[in-house]
Amino acid sequence: MPSRDKKETLMEDVGLLLFLLLFSATAIMMLLTNHILINVIYLFCTVALMIVTYFMGLLPSLLTNMFFIAVQVVYSIYEYVGSTKAIVWALSFWMIMPLLLCLALYYMTRNQIELQQSNSDLRAALIERGAFDQQTNLRTTVAYVEDASVFIETNERFQLPVTTAIIKIRYFDDLKRMMSENQLKNLLQVTSNTIKTITRDNDITYLLNNEDPTWAILLYSDAKGATIAANRIKAGFDKAVRQDTGLANLAISMVVGIATWDKESMNNPYDLMNAGIKETQYDV
Repeated sequence: MPSRDKKETLMEDVGLLLFLLLFSATAIMMLLTNHILINVIYLFCTVALMIVTYFMGLLPSLLTNMFFIAVQVVYSIYEYVGSTKAIVWALSFWMIMPLLLCLALYYMTRNQIELQQSNSDLRAALIERGAFDQQTNLRTTVAYVEDASVFIETNERFQLPVTTAIIKIRYFDDLKRMMSENQLKNLLQVTSNTIKTITRDNDITYLLNNEDPTWAILLYSDAKGATIAANRIKAGFDKAVRQDTGLANLAISMVVGIATWDKESMNNPYDLMNAGIKETQYDV
């Protein structure tokens, strides 16, 4: 794998050098030919061909380059036969230079485009599996169950306390009837951003439910430490709501339920999650 990455990097560097060299050569030949109007037109056509190469790939690029060459040949024949003008051989470099520039650009950007496509495919796969919420960029219930299993296994092996904090909006059903769709989306985003900002890097945040907004955090901490974190989140949330012009006039607050993994009374991650949800009923 490292040798392959090195080879791909080398191809990118070679492509960049060739691209710069070819572009410089094109600029020099444009100056030497003294056909300003035709050179400018062909230059814009070349830029268009490179855009096709970048966004559509090699095969469409080759086809459009062949079409561009054919247009130049037809134009030269028309000038020679119809207007009895001599063929300007000095402009013939435009038949090959755009093709070479497109090839150099393709090899220079191929790995970057493939990486972008891979990232896009991975993101789509995560969303399709339900492990990633598109609006808030938070993990969902699917990921929570998978990650909680790892946390629980770590607890059993190293005796590290595992706690979950379940966060909900107080009286959300009543608030929902008074809020517009934009306000609801804004509330979801403000809450998610607040939780992500205040929690530690190793405390993972999840959005378990979009309809009745429910967030969860997995922590390597006991109930006391999780309660401290929950209080920080509540304070940060209250401040964020007051500063938001679309939410400040509404009586919005959050409730938090804390549940610690207990292997004696719990069997799986769902038991931990449900225990935390149940605890939100007692947060006053």
